[in-house]
Amino acid sequence: MLAGLGPLEIVVILLVVLVIFGPKNLPKLGSALGKTVKNVREGMDGKDDENEDEDADAAKKAEEESKDSDAKSE
Repeated sequence: MLAGLGPLEIVVILLVVLVIFGPKNLPKLGSALGKTVKNVREGMDGKDDENEDEDADAAKKAEEESKDSDAKSE
């Protein structure tokens, strides 16, 4: 399984995490962990949020320009 851990070991680890952090903090912990993993993956891929925003803006402008040119040709 996961890094040589069986199902029983994973359950024990999850129970220990539950006892340490408590049920109220688990959603916050999971969210923070998910965001961290996402940021690490994006960092490894070399993606930048600024570049993605610029790409999205450029795509929107190109789409608007194509709509404008289609409307003018009709």
